[in-house]
Amino acid sequence: MQINMQKQQGFTLIELVVVIIILGILAVTAAPKFMNLQGDAYQSTLSGLKASLQGANTLVYSKAAIAGDEKDADTTVQISSDSSDTAKITYGYLQNDATSLGDMLQIDTASDWTIVAGADLTKATVLYQTSSPYAAVGTGTPVTPAVDCHLEYTPATSTTLPIYTLKTDGC
Repeated sequence: MQINMQKQQGFTLIELVVVIIILGILAVTAAPKFMNLQGDAYQSTLSGLKASLQGANTLVYSKAAIAGDEKDADTTVQISSDSSDTAKITYGYLQNDATSLGDMLQIDTASDWTIVAGADLTKATVLYQTSSPYAAVGTGTPVTPAVDCHLEYTPATSTTLPIYTLKTDGC
């Protein structure tokens, strides 16, 4: 009786190199799609903040219209039954000051968010997460190259509605 024993061999060096090259190619093409999850999170958070600001402005405008203040350039409107809950408004919508925006959006401006108010009632206010790439600028002023990961809110004027602009190229 003859037993047919075959000699077992491992992988050759060429086969191992080919497998490593294929894995490297897959890593280079697939990894970037999964690496930018933090940027996607910043974008989603800013989109949520924009929606919250639009919703808050709808509420504020309704309150201003009921009070007859929707055509005033600079006034306050009572938000709730508590007389201390007021918001500064311009033509029925929230002004661009940090206090009104922070209070209405109920965001933590002490540690989580930064609000850089516009110079006057016609200039855009910048809102960004303190940990976002925009925060690396430190001052809230544009730099080169642009670090755009923020929301800009321009208040209403007598002829225009508020403008909400998402800048997410640098997230």
